[in-house]
Amino acid sequence: MTTASQCAHWIVESPTSMDVKLLTHTGLLLHLLILLGSYVNGQILGNHGNDHFHADMRIELVHDSHDDESPSHMHHNMHPSLIVFFFVEDLKLGNTIPVYFPRKEPSSSPNLLPKEEADSIPFGSQELPNLLQFFSFPQDSSQATAMQNTLRACEAHPIKGETKICATSLESMLDFVQTIFGLETKLKVISTTHYTETKTPIQQKYTVKGIREVSAPKFVACHTIVYPYAVFYCHHQTSKSRVFVVSLTGENGDKVEALAVCHLDTTQWSKNHVSFKVLGIKPGSSPVCHFFPADNFVWVPSDDSMV
Repeated sequence: MTTASQCAHWIVESPTSMDVKLLTHTGLLLHLLILLGSYVNGQILGNHGNDHFHADMRIELVHDSHDDESPSHMHHNMHPSLIVFFFVEDLKLGNTIPVYFPRKEPSSSPNLLPKEEADSIPFGSQELPNLLQFFSFPQDSSQATAMQNTLRACEAHPIKGETKICATSLESMLDFVQTIFGLETKLKVISTTHYTETKTPIQQKYTVKGIREVSAPKFVACHTIVYPYAVFYCHHQTSKSRVFVVSLTGENGDKVEALAVCHLDTTQWSKNHVSFKVLGIKPGSSPVCHFFPADNFVWVPSDDSMV
């Protein structure tokens, strides 16, 4: 019997000429479901309970910090999830980079909703009172604040050269991705892979053991964001960026194939973007690189689409 994982690998990596659009659509959705750990017996699970709400905001949406905070103060007080930024010059074999990789159990992550169900739930800050009632969150709760922040970030105008969406289903995500690449482009997904089973995430120094740059004319990055069900902040920027897969070994022996993106032009970013505080730089003064946690990923054209 062919397993779901084997099926996803065959569909994504070995597309044939027969109905490529349908094959790619089905295969990539299945691949992502497996990647995010929510594919169970062929069903997408939906749950509106509080138990699956997580409070870890992805780095691309943590734009602002206080102007009076110095880099050293930020390092002392910052959330571990922000220990992901580095300079492109740090990508050298044998170099060490401090990184925090969160490790999430699928059972504790928000569940994916079918498109029909996701589309039936309002998604907008003007609907927040009704949404809080729907999800049974008190108005003064941390969940309410997180939902408000997410909705505001999704409604904010994109920066110059950016196209974005907050995708509430995998189907809507794929529709967005295809508007960027075109319907005929075959795609693949790249994400961070952990080869060891450390249960407790720790911040540690990782040694760079290998570096592979992904050759792609453009890409779409997708980040999980805080919401009672799975929502992805996906965006494409016309400004120059580079994508890498970096082989890392931690001080405790952890081995990671880490996805990293380096943004070469940050002139359009908010001066309060947290990366500038972490690295101690100003907009446009230096490229900003960051590692992706395992539940974030990028879409790029597959190799045979670039021949």
